[in-house]
Amino acid sequence: MKVVLAYSGGLDTSVILKWLQEEYNAEVITFCADLGQEEELSGLDEKAYRTGAVKSYIEDLRELFVQDYVFPMMQANAIYEGNYLLGTSIARPLIAKRLVEVARAEGAEAICHGATGKGNDQVRFELTAYALEPHIQVIAPWRLDNWRFRSRTDLIEYARDHGIAVPVTQEKPYSMDRNILHISFEGGVLEDPWEAAPDSMCMLTTPLAETPDEPEQVVISFAEGLPTALNGTAMSPADLLAALNRQAGAHGVGRIDIVENRFVGMKSRGVYETPGGTVLHHAHRALETITMDREVMHLRDSFIPKYAELVYNGFWFSPERKMLQAAVTESQHNVTGDVRCKLFKGACHVTGRRSPHSLYRPDIATFEEDSVYNQADADGFIKLNALRLRVLAMEQEASGN
Repeated sequence: MKVVLAYSGGLDTSVILKWLQEEYNAEVITFCADLGQEEELSGLDEKAYRTGAVKSYIEDLRELFVQDYVFPMMQANAIYEGNYLLGTSIARPLIAKRLVEVARAEGAEAICHGATGKGNDQVRFELTAYALEPHIQVIAPWRLDNWRFRSRTDLIEYARDHGIAVPVTQEKPYSMDRNILHISFEGGVLEDPWEAAPDSMCMLTTPLAETPDEPEQVVISFAEGLPTALNGTAMSPADLLAALNRQAGAHGVGRIDIVENRFVGMKSRGVYETPGGTVLHHAHRALETITMDREVMHLRDSFIPKYAELVYNGFWFSPERKMLQAAVTESQHNVTGDVRCKLFKGACHVTGRRSPHSLYRPDIATFEEDSVYNQADADGFIKLNALRLRVLAMEQEASGN
């Protein structure tokens, strides 16, 4: 049997690689998408082969990830439950898509992932896989009866017994997931929602007490809702996001501590760092305020909870997400211009916005004297909008209610 394993080199997938060989006598091909994990990818090929992989893929997908997944999602201003910028969620469709494509190319009978039966990732991986390859066989060890491990402690012991080096220890039991958009921390010390996350957990953001005492200004340029330049320098999508991560992260921007509702039904606490993405979100919304028609903006905003839910739950390749994306893309034609932001002590403050397509008219909005707005027109406007309220009030008055 030939299996393509979604492989990170972390605790779960390292154990699964060895377990697939023992349990299924499988030829295991490992696949890792480089989405910006940086040092986590060091020595990954060698580790996979040492653990028994017959072939190892590591693909640099950073530009594709930001251009075709992250930025289109940001055009929709997608935030799950008002807080989460979907850094892990948006990575899963691309990983699963390439996993299926590698399986096709290698003639593999199955794909395998290390997501647990309690989490969202199992759904995201498999919904994508089935949407693209309806007859694919999926091995999800955490849901199988022959998977004898019941905790991270079990996995750590198995790894030690088999000489597998893993980054998780009993002293540092929380799990991490990193890409160019964010890093997430879950489990272990974070399972008590009252326990404060330690500053030592910070990787992309500087602890607030250590951030600079002077603010920093950044200018983001957009073309049709897509970021194109930072401080006047044109950059590729991945380079722009990486540079903004460094600048915003130095000021502690983009760190959140939340409890969210998982798709499978339980609540989960996570700490997320999304420095560059946080600035892009605020800047994009600010530019929209001067370039989008009011009714178009309000209609698009009504899509945000549904769009975010579809990304969070793993329906990136669903027809309804594609339909919403088409509407979002249509709404962005005039969202071109620049936004200036001030980064300081964990906050991103928008201080300016400009656009060649601006709908903001100082000569209309001014509180000073003007010649283009007749304030008396508001009298009829108010009375017409109040008509139904007046009729209701008169009916209630007549009936004694």
